[in-house]
Amino acid sequence: MSKTIIFFPEGAYGPTNNCVGIGDVLRKRGHRVVFVVEESFAGTLEAKGFEERLMRLGPPPEVEEEPGQFWKDFIRETAPVFRRPTFDQLREFIAPTFEALLDGARYVDERLAEIIAEVQPDVIVEDNVLTFPAILASGRPWVRVVSCNPAEIKDPNIAPVFSGYPEDDRSQWDAYRAEYAAAHGELHASFSAFCVERGAPALPDGELVHESDWLNLYLYPDAVDYPRERPLGPTWHNLQTSVRATDDAWAVPSELEGKPGKLVYLSLGSLGSGDVELFQGLIDSMADSGHRVIVSKGPQHEQVRLHDNMVGAEFLPQTSVLPHVDLVITHGGNNTVTESLYFGKPMVLLPLFWDQYDNAQRIHETGFGRRLDTYGHTPEQLRAAVDELLADDALAARLASVSQELQAAPGTVRAADLIEQLVA
Repeated sequence: MSKTIIFFPEGAYGPTNNCVGIGDVLRKRGHRVVFVVEESFAGTLEAKGFEERLMRLGPPPEVEEEPGQFWKDFIRETAPVFRRPTFDQLREFIAPTFEALLDGARYVDERLAEIIAEVQPDVIVEDNVLTFPAILASGRPWVRVVSCNPAEIKDPNIAPVFSGYPEDDRSQWDAYRAEYAAAHGELHASFSAFCVERGAPALPDGELVHESDWLNLYLYPDAVDYPRERPLGPTWHNLQTSVRATDDAWAVPSELEGKPGKLVYLSLGSLGSGDVELFQGLIDSMADSGHRVIVSKGPQHEQVRLHDNMVGAEFLPQTSVLPHVDLVITHGGNNTVTESLYFGKPMVLLPLFWDQYDNAQRIHETGFGRRLDTYGHTPEQLRAAVDELLADDALAARLASVSQELQAAPGTVRAADLIEQLVA
């Protein structure tokens, strides 16, 4: 029987694309799939065949917004903090980011309750890093999706979330965890009170998001997943990856076809590419690399200058591009990391914020890529990392094996199966 399923992703491309992949499978099985999205995304999901319900996380702006404009502006204004150690970022970036997110959750809660009452979903799928009380207060089954690095699901055996600390050196773990707790203590207390006021349970200790009593999903391939001291409960399932099949087709542009060198994909994501100085420096570094480069230029595309060995566009259909390339230079967003493994591509990682540090460190220490100092590396170091990874035949064989396993069991299908079992 057809069911009604609400997807509520965070207002950024990463979580939205993850939910699109799962929603696409469910829609093709005959279910009604409704996306709750920020007004700046209006029409984006409808163009992919989904219903939309619009909301805002703050007062309307005076000028029209681009999709995810709030976070683009926030990241651009905060970018200088990314040059500081992750410990310092706890109070200068992480806590202010959570504060902005929590303000948005307060603002939108009444509207979410209205949408849930109107749509009457059989299940709500949420891909956010914090709780939205209206979902829990509705009394309906709901699914938590963790599309960030799974260090978000805390464990004593995993380095502190957002730290990027190595697994084999735990000397700074306790100090970081203490600073994290101190930086977020007041935010936790006030938002927990708001949850109770709005008919939801109080927040768990040290968390700004609840675990679902029904179903919890995360996505991180076994080859790089963390060993846990405390095994996750029976409601938790690892999708491994969640690679959408909705991107447009793509082929190697004629300007690069047949030219010498390997094919490298360069992307800092829709938010990271906003640091134009950093992004242009990476582009210039690869000009004399001897390789061909596909550049996802991002929202500031008009300010980015490419070289003769490059082609690019504001946005590229990433899951259609990746099968064609030999290596990925990335900020370390969870979608790009897991998609690169899905297609068997080595990575050079240049983390900027949030869980990108955790992904970069994990890929580095498991040997599937190289983490570089984002702002401190030299052009020579970048090109050397690229060449070393491309020349590593043993790594290529490992990646091919991982890719084969992941593609044989798509996470989008696994997620759809679990959601159907829940609402059955």
